[in-house]
Amino acid sequence: METTRHFVATVYVVNDGAVALHEHDKLEMWLPAGGHLDRDELPHEAAKRETREELGLDVELLTPESAELSSETAKSIPKPQHFLLEDINVSNGEVGHQHIDFIYYGRAESKAIEPGPDEAPADAWVWYTPEDLAGNETLPADVREAGQRAIAAVEKLGEAEDSSDRARKERR
Repeated sequence: METTRHFVATVYVVNDGAVALHEHDKLEMWLPAGGHLDRDELPHEAAKRETREELGLDVELLTPESAELSSETAKSIPKPQHFLLEDINVSNGEVGHQHIDFIYYGRAESKAIEPGPDEAPADAWVWYTPEDLAGNETLPADVREAGQRAIAAVEKLGEAEDSSDRARKERR
């Protein structure tokens, strides 16, 4: 059996110490916002588009620190937090379909979910705190772990911004 692979982008959207997840109808598991990359789309663009479509929220993507690299013909793009190869369709021990997933963490300014017309309804989404995620066996282990990491990363960013704001005010 030949394995079909598709590129997808996923965003663990965080606001106020919680991450948004919903039960995916086709895959029958709890997942964050995300979906397939369009033919002309870069991974970070797909991540933002999928979040806007599914949650009605714009997000600031957090990207790992790295040295930028560019030339006349190349430029760096926002790096995901993780790359995952996910088995989607397995039959008789053979993998028929996989996703190559660009996993991002994103910070939203609101928890007001307003999905697009062809998306899961707002009440299908649940905001999970780190305590809600810990030990929750109804969630895949990678979703629990990435959700907790996303919340921690957004909180760390917020603390760094608060510290920077205080330092600026003290210099005045």
